[in-house]
Amino acid sequence: MNRAALAWSAAGLLAALLLPWYSLQEGLDSTVWLGGLWSSEDYASGIAQVVVHGRWWLAPVLLALAASLVLDVVPMPRERRGTLLVGVATLGLVLFAAQAFGIGLRGWTAAWLNALFGEMESRQVGIGAGATVVLVTLLSLLSIGLALRGAFGGDAFVAGAMTTVAASILLFTAWPILRILSQAFQDGDGAVMPALLVERLAAAKIWSLRCLAGGGRCGVAWNTLFLALCCGAGTTILGLAFALIATRTGFRFKKTLRVLTVLPIVTPPFVIGLALILIFGRSGLVNQLLDWAFAVPQTRWIYGFQGVLLAQLFAFTPVAFLVLIGVVEGVSPTLEEASRTLRADRWATLATVSLPLMRPGLANAFLVGFIESIADFGNPIVLGGDYGVLSTEIYFAVVGAQLDYGRAAALALLLLAFALGAFFLQRRVVGTRSYATISGKGDSGLPTPLPDGARRLAQCIALPWAAFTFVLYGFAFVGGLVKVWGRDYTPTFDHYVKAFAIERTAEGLIWSGAAWNSFWTTVKLAAIAAPLTAALGLIAAWLLVRQRFAGRAALEFATMLSFAVPGTVIGVAYVFAFNVPPLEITGTALIIVLCFVFRNMPVGVRAGMAAMSQIDRSLDEASATLRGRGPQTLAYVVLPLLRPAIVGALVYGFVRAVTTVSAVVFLVTAEYELATTYIILRVINGDYGLAIAYSCALIVLMLAAILLIQLAVGSRRLGRRAVQLQGGRA
Repeated sequence: MNRAALAWSAAGLLAALLLPWYSLQEGLDSTVWLGGLWSSEDYASGIAQVVVHGRWWLAPVLLALAASLVLDVVPMPRERRGTLLVGVATLGLVLFAAQAFGIGLRGWTAAWLNALFGEMESRQVGIGAGATVVLVTLLSLLSIGLALRGAFGGDAFVAGAMTTVAASILLFTAWPILRILSQAFQDGDGAVMPALLVERLAAAKIWSLRCLAGGGRCGVAWNTLFLALCCGAGTTILGLAFALIATRTGFRFKKTLRVLTVLPIVTPPFVIGLALILIFGRSGLVNQLLDWAFAVPQTRWIYGFQGVLLAQLFAFTPVAFLVLIGVVEGVSPTLEEASRTLRADRWATLATVSLPLMRPGLANAFLVGFIESIADFGNPIVLGGDYGVLSTEIYFAVVGAQLDYGRAAALALLLLAFALGAFFLQRRVVGTRSYATISGKGDSGLPTPLPDGARRLAQCIALPWAAFTFVLYGFAFVGGLVKVWGRDYTPTFDHYVKAFAIERTAEGLIWSGAAWNSFWTTVKLAAIAAPLTAALGLIAAWLLVRQRFAGRAALEFATMLSFAVPGTVIGVAYVFAFNVPPLEITGTALIIVLCFVFRNMPVGVRAGMAAMSQIDRSLDEASATLRGRGPQTLAYVVLPLLRPAIVGALVYGFVRAVTTVSAVVFLVTAEYELATTYIILRVINGDYGLAIAYSCALIVLMLAAILLIQLAVGSRRLGRRAVQLQGGRA
């Protein structure tokens, strides 16, 4: 008898007996459904739907669940039990998916099903609590069966983690994206015509090279690719410079530098663009100063490639820094000391030992910067001018007068092709070499200080950028403290009062400010999404680095799939996929949380993979030798060494949930309005002061959240001696 399998089978059958099978408009917390578990079609449990209401298509699923219960109690060899459990659970999942997707609000969902079975009078709404528990039960039984058969070393935890990650990515990433991308092959009436994809992608606006001959503009595909290459390289260089200064020099203001480094990531994307316009725009301070002092005509140079690249470097350098800081810290000082012992100078040690060991982090940072750039929407829409990119073309295809989902889907496929090319390039650069530098052996070496030239170069790159960041945010904060920027610079707190007013009444405090509703909604949903994002991302990274299984490369790319697609496409894809059965969650808080989690998970995956590639497998093997199972090894060996990656994943998950715009603009409702959509509406209405004041409040909130996350997670301890660095010398 397998107790875990028996418990899951019993839980699934109890849910089929005692919980409503379909979703409830009143919610599960309502008690209305308790009296209709057998009598009402809307509230009935799964077994009641079959026995009382004649929904025969649910019977095979429940029979598969009952068969698993029998297998759990009948004595048989372990491997045979595992094989049968895998078969029954797989059959149950196939039957569950078939009935869920085959029957919808108007009966059969496909014409060939009507022809095969005849017209159906019954309908089927989205799955509810009972069906969800049964689905989770079948997935758990599949995991247990795989472990009993010896897969993943016979470890049920590893098998369960693999099943959870694969199923969640399939359901909440692959399915919505495939649903919207299928539109690329369909005409306006839904007929499948593969030739349409070639026609849509062959447009001159996409591939034109007229800019090289000076006779026009380049196509949006070339613009996107060139911008992404520059952004990936720039963010990696800047992130590495900041990481080296923070870890390998005696710079006195490291904490301030870290705050300035991560400041752009805690900012709504359009704020950076707005600040750049206030400084460098046609009526910006720089143009006005040049016109006044040197009679230089005012220009619009900030609009176009240079403006978008500058904004993206500000926005995405923090992501590269978060990926690289743990990698730089993880380079073993012992190896560097060995290089110095062999009479290599600090330049040779840096070039032949340190940087090659950082290669996974550098490659991952470039990949994240590249994909962030091609998927970016906020900066190109604000600063792009006549420099078109694929993300803005997709947006106008969806929300413009043309409303051409097919063209938007075709352009999204092209973005995926670019992301796939960058993904395989990254794998080729990293290769199959070992980069492990953290092992179970003692490692008490001292970090090698940077060579003087490298230190000065890093400071020349990072410090001016940090100063520019300080100036940029100075203008952003001032913009919320004046009446009307550009016309009336009278100091005032009116914008903050309007947004965050609190009134004291006889009944207590009232949050009367216009921004409070969206503020608390955003904080609540982001606080739910951030730990889920980090947990799922780091578990996926652990599986991809530590486990060997068929389809590993496909799973790794699938984790990056939602990252490679513009947020606008993700939002539309979620509406397409989850507005109809079997998952009707559009208009709820759940769909926003799911969008946050699976949109932001890839950064946690890449940071975890980069950090984990430095941890020697001998630590896992030592844990296994001491009879440590998967959960113990992960909790007590791996995770303490992944604290920089955990902090990065939590920070990124929370911050991006607060600042995201394009991915949720189609998902918010009056009940669940988010801060960014509220700010955009204020910008559209010309209320820039209130928008900037609200953005500044969000920045303060996220800086406080980052500090709390850092204090809660702590720092990684590697048992190395501390060293006082002064001016880069030990």
